[in-house]
Amino acid sequence: MKMTSYDIIRKPVITEKSMAAMADRKYTFIVDIHANKVQIKKAVEEVFGVKVEDVKTLRNLGKTKRVGVHIGKRADFKKAVIKLAADSKTIEFFEGMQ
Repeated sequence: MKMTSYDIIRKPVITEKSMAAMADRKYTFIVDIHANKVQIKKAVEEVFGVKVEDVKTLRNLGKTKRVGVHIGKRADFKKAVIKLAADSKTIEFFEGMQ
């Protein structure tokens, strides 16, 4: 199955820490768990029309949760921190959230 750029980027991460990092031109997204750094870079450049300098990724394992006697597990997910190049424009999607 071929992933499109819109399949790779799942959703933005909106936290105090990720908002503070935006001052350094760093944006955080939850991405497809099978996507690699090259695919993530290409997807962000294509979707937002920016120039990406660096991609850092981290995998989070889902927590186990209990409801009574039933035990389940949240899904694993992958986060990507994208650093934009100095000559790149910002991602407008985040602008109104600061």
